[in-house]
Amino acid sequence: MQQIASRRSSKKPKVYLKVIKGGLVPADSYAESQLRAKNYKIGDVIGAELKKLNNPKFNRLLHRIGQLCSANIEAFHGMDAHQVLKRLQWEANIWCEEMGVVVPGVGLAMMRFPMSMSFEEMDDGSRHEVARSMCRFISEKYWPDLDEDQIALMADTWVGE
Repeated sequence: MQQIASRRSSKKPKVYLKVIKGGLVPADSYAESQLRAKNYKIGDVIGAELKKLNNPKFNRLLHRIGQLCSANIEAFHGMDAHQVLKRLQWEANIWCEEMGVVVPGVGLAMMRFPMSMSFEEMDDGSRHEVARSMCRFISEKYWPDLDEDQIALMADTWVGE
């Protein structure tokens, strides 16, 4: 479990930057003040982890995939959207971390742990691929009469109760 916890991002305040031709600049006056407060000067070399900010659309899509499955697939009845998503992650080995664990009397066994898909933990590109992979898996295992695009469309338009 320590490996999983170590992959979580720190909750340090972020400075938002905007891409311009050939570089990055502060996104707004607040970002400028954050940089000034750190005493950065022209010519300083700084390290940064860059990621495009998330689009709430993909976060909603994942939640709706869980709701759609809970309401319409018997194997998921009684589960909330979050529980459905974690189970789909585990079943399909989507966005999971695997590690070997020694089981007494058995030997080495591979364990699978679904990683966090929270808004802050995952970027849009990864979130979009996870949603597509889940729709593909649902199509293959639970709804073979539907393709992944049809499931994604159903989830995207799902209103729920």
